[in-house]
Formats: sequence, C-alpha cells, structure tokens
Amino acid sequence: MTCSCGECGRYSPHELRRLQVPLTFVTLHPFDDGNGRIARAIGDLLLARADGSPQRFYSLSAQIQRQRKAYYDMLERTQKGTLDVTEWLAWFLDSVHRAVDQAQHTLDAVLLKARFWQRWAATPLNERQVKLLNRLLDGFEGKLTSSKWAAIAKCSPDTALRDISDLLGRGVLRKNAAGGRSTSYALNDLPE
Repeated sequence: MTCSCGECGRYSPHELRRLQVPLTFVTLHPFDDGNGRIARAIGDLLLARADGSPQRFYSLSAQIQRQRKAYYDMLERTQKGTLDVTEWLAWFLDSVHRAVDQAQHTLDAVLLKARFWQRWAATPLNERQVKLLNRLLDGFEGKLTSSKWAAIAKCSPDTALRDISDLLGRGVLRKNAAGGRSTSYALNDLPE
C-alpha cells in the first residue's frame, strides 16, 4: 500500500493495516446497532497496543465524538469512493494528533489549577471564594464583575464586594484596567 499524505511514512505497513481495521469493521457493519462504537473501541484498543504503554491519556473515541460530522463525511467518502484508504488514514492520524493535543491542553489546565491551589493552600477562603476561583480557573466566559460574583455565589452585592476585596488584598485577584461601573476582576498572575 502506498500513501501520499506525509504522515503515513512514519508507520510500518503492518501499523497502517491495523489503522484500517476500524474502517473495515464499520464498512462491513456486522451488527444492527453499535458498529461505530465498536469500531472506535477497536481503534482505541489498537492504538493502546501500539503505544506499548500501560497508561494512555488521550481518547480517540472522544476526539471522534467531538468531530462527528467530519468522521461520518470521511467514512462516506471512503466507502463510496474508490476504496483508496489514503485520505482515511491521513484523517485518522490527524484525529489521533488532535486527541493528543486535546489531552495536553486538559493536562496543562489541570496542572495550572493544581499549582494555583498549591500556592494559595495556606490562605483561608470561604466557600464562595473557592467556588468563584474555580470558575475562573476553569475558563470563565466574559469578565467577572461584582454583580456576576453575587449572582453565581448567590449572595448579596455587598457580600460579593467583601469577598472580592479580600482576594484583592491577598493578591489572589487583580482589578482589570477599566473602572467605574465596568470594573472587572481577573486572577492575578498564575504560577508557571
């Protein structure tokens, strides 16, 4: 089998044939239901065996779930085309790379959060502060204002302002540049 995608050259012919197994399974469609799930599980199994590691931190199944439409489009093109699997293999390997990138992104976020809490472990915080700091660490959408704090923490605006002022004083939060009614807050410099 020959491949012109540029990625496949790093794999032996035996490995490339193994990467075709999920495609072959889903194309044969031996069951009334669940063929796609089984094919993705087979792909994960074959990748786990190829990694040669007892631990895997990425999921091909989860990545394919995130890009379902592209997955079904690629299946259809491959199954209804000339049965040349080059495009499928390139897509499949690209999906593996995206799954690894996603796992790296998740790991970076977890480590950042762990370092943050390690840094502030000795600082006494109330439940509202912990809740809102976790929201900020998890990627809060928009700008955090005292009114949003009050709404999320289900507390009065005065309590929200006291919570925020306490965190500003400790150096956990910082005020963003705009002031007045548009005053917003962000986490102070996060540990590297």
